[in-house]
Amino acid sequence: MRQHRTSFQPVWSVESWAKLLIWLALNSGCPADSLAAFTAALDPARSRRLRRLFFSRELEADGVRLQADPADGQVVLQGLEPAASSVAAGPLESGRIGAVLQRVGLQELVVAEPQRWERRDGLLLIPLR
Repeated sequence: MRQHRTSFQPVWSVESWAKLLIWLALNSGCPADSLAAFTAALDPARSRRLRRLFFSRELEADGVRLQADPADGQVVLQGLEPAASSVAAGPLESGRIGAVLQRVGLQELVVAEPQRWERRDGLLLIPLR
């Protein structure tokens, strides 16, 4: 699933999630007229896990893990290294985050003003527009 997720455009959208579900259903042998049955058969826990996998990225070069599920209404960033999770510096420094968001295609989808971002327990929470 991770290797195909950028194939479903627009990335970071509910539409891309729906396209993934259709792709999964068809690749698992589900007939096209039974797609609703396929999605209904996904239990909530499995669906949450699939969404988490689909909408998360580990950006090792930037030292950041991000989760950008449109259903959550925010982008969550966390440093990959425990010491790097400091919100004062390192990978979660406000100045570096803009470049990361632009690189993954999220810059236009989030609130751009760092003063509206929330820092909590080694996480940076950025609201979606």
